[in-house]
Amino acid sequence: MRSSYLHLEEHPSAASPDGFHAWCKERAGQGEGLAVDLFSGAGGLSLGLEEAGWTVAASVDHYEAALETHRHNFGGLALDWDLGDEDVRDAFVGLFDGVDVDLVAGGPPCQPFSRAGRSKIRSLVDSGERSPIDPRKELWAGFLDIARRLEPRAILMENVPDMGLSDDFAVLRGITEILQKDGYETSINLANAWQFGVPQHRQRMILLARRDGKVMRWPEAQEPLKLKDVLGDLPKLNGGVGRRKMSYTTTPKTPFEQQMREGAGDVLHDHMTRAVRDDDLEIFKLMDSPKVLYSDVPKELQRYRADHFKDKYHRLDKNGLSRSITAHIAKDGYWYIHPWEDRTLTVREAARIQTFPDSFRFAGTRSDAFKQIGNAVPPLLGKAAASALAHSQPERVGYGSAAAKEMLLKWGVQQAKGMFEPWFPGPRVTDLAALAMALQARCYTSDKNLCDAVRPLLGQQVLTRTLFLRCIEAARTQGQRTKLARLGRLLPEQGGVSMQEMVDELTAAEGEIFDVLRGEDVLIRRQTPIRAAARILGTDSDKRNRGTNGLVDLATLVGSGEVAPIRMVALRLIGRLFCRPDTPDCETCPLNEFCNFAETQDQDGTGESQPRLVAG
Repeated sequence: MRSSYLHLEEHPSAASPDGFHAWCKERAGQGEGLAVDLFSGAGGLSLGLEEAGWTVAASVDHYEAALETHRHNFGGLALDWDLGDEDVRDAFVGLFDGVDVDLVAGGPPCQPFSRAGRSKIRSLVDSGERSPIDPRKELWAGFLDIARRLEPRAILMENVPDMGLSDDFAVLRGITEILQKDGYETSINLANAWQFGVPQHRQRMILLARRDGKVMRWPEAQEPLKLKDVLGDLPKLNGGVGRRKMSYTTTPKTPFEQQMREGAGDVLHDHMTRAVRDDDLEIFKLMDSPKVLYSDVPKELQRYRADHFKDKYHRLDKNGLSRSITAHIAKDGYWYIHPWEDRTLTVREAARIQTFPDSFRFAGTRSDAFKQIGNAVPPLLGKAAASALAHSQPERVGYGSAAAKEMLLKWGVQQAKGMFEPWFPGPRVTDLAALAMALQARCYTSDKNLCDAVRPLLGQQVLTRTLFLRCIEAARTQGQRTKLARLGRLLPEQGGVSMQEMVDELTAAEGEIFDVLRGEDVLIRRQTPIRAAARILGTDSDKRNRGTNGLVDLATLVGSGEVAPIRMVALRLIGRLFCRPDTPDCETCPLNEFCNFAETQDQDGTGESQPRLVAG
């Protein structure tokens, strides 16, 4: 049954459109840094920003209940505006004429990029019920437009990781390239929320940018919380559904519980959930441990096909983290069976797992509240990200991903004019030359040998027998000769297959090399460039999470646009020529002065790099 709609009063410090300019001037005059939160939802990120020291002057969203929630919990101006409209963006920027905005933050809608939403969207496209082009994908462009026009000191953009992982971070690399040209140092981060006090498995992509010359440094990671230390002080419902308003029955026992209850007084709000059906109750009782799957429930009790919905019901682990709270909780709570009661989570419990304090109220129905909570950035994660943009970090001139990218490009351009020319995209690296490089790229020999074997093909579009024999003769190892022999299939007497047929047969690793040598903006997802990127940026992505954090490091240094392939190949060569696994040659590496690993070696002489959360 739907609950009643909760209306909330505006915050005492709310601003009116007519008085907004004066409101901003007054706060700025008091030394407050002004922030705007675009696509703000209920205000999870806004709360994180304010806890990190900013004042949220304006927020924008297009969901009535979330706007009412934001207006109640925050001062400033909450607007129901469509930022996909250029005229609306003009009006929003105009609100700040004569006012300095210190931070632009927000999370453009992420549904098209998330694993949860992609299959549903694909099915709607296949059935003709929707267009394959989703305008929400382009709302990041509206965010970037406003951010650039307001010219803040810092920028924070949040989204799900798939926004980057699904397309080699093409959108993010494009954004960072633009921001770096505007003078910002940028940092792409895949943040695990539990490391910053959020008691759930939740990973978010966060882009940070600042242009004050100071280093972005995240807070130290924390030990994961246990749900029994997060929800233990909330009243048991004993088979009931709870109420909008009740009293606490116990005192907080853990630091987290104390933190959540600050400012709430003696009254507990929104500790309410859905009634449990009799058949669900029987299932909940059988699933008395997180290890019991829905597929383990007797078939006569199953309401859904267990082969398709093995984890349709899930008991949360009182001794572990929650699974990620998503907007789906507004439809049903089966993924979130309470750790020790036979029911689903209440609104207040879901809010706590997202790290909304108990004093934070949600407008609308119970389902509205669940939806707002599931869509929100966890406030403590928002605070951690915003803290990396705080004012007090030490300055380090000429350091960071932007400086490293510039040097990487400069060195790459130099190498493309010399012995390593076949390794770089250019007018003389034709499809034929690129194919030859791709075929032998994983041979165990020097890069000079690889280039020498392909040099006869530079500028050549068609393989002749003479060119083929010259390549084979120039090869220095049997491995090279074996790989290059595959080119012979292009010759008429050996089958005469087409160039496209040869390209289609390339392995994934070979295909990456071919694409980048033909000027395609792709990332080479291999150990060598990832190792070099991780050492330069001071991370440990080469030792773990290569498929995610490693890709982030590559994206950070490679950037986007026409010169990105040059940086990509240059980074690979840096890894092979200088940044070797056990015998790095930091002294002669062209990126020495920009490299965290080299700096660590200089400091202690051990060659051991200690991972640090810094820019990039």
